[in-house]
Amino acid sequence: MKDNYDFSKAKRGAVIKTNKEKITIRLDPVIIQWFRDQVKGGGNYQTLINEALKAHIMQQGESLEETLRRVIREEIPVGKVA
Repeated sequence: MKDNYDFSKAKRGAVIKTNKEKITIRLDPVIIQWFRDQVKGGGNYQTLINEALKAHIMQQGESLEETLRRVIREEIPVGKVA
């Protein structure tokens, strides 16, 4: 390793453009831990939080009937009726 490095001719690398905005948000530790636990072994808990927020927003216009149908589809496996 050198004692000094010359960066006078250095160029900045490519900047990755994203449509996401960086913010600071305060969440309860138990919430953060739950999302981190969901992605153990790989994945990004911040992406998971973003997806959960999107899903919540999309459901806001959903009628009670639509909500019930969605929950039933999600909870009852295909071809199995109790």
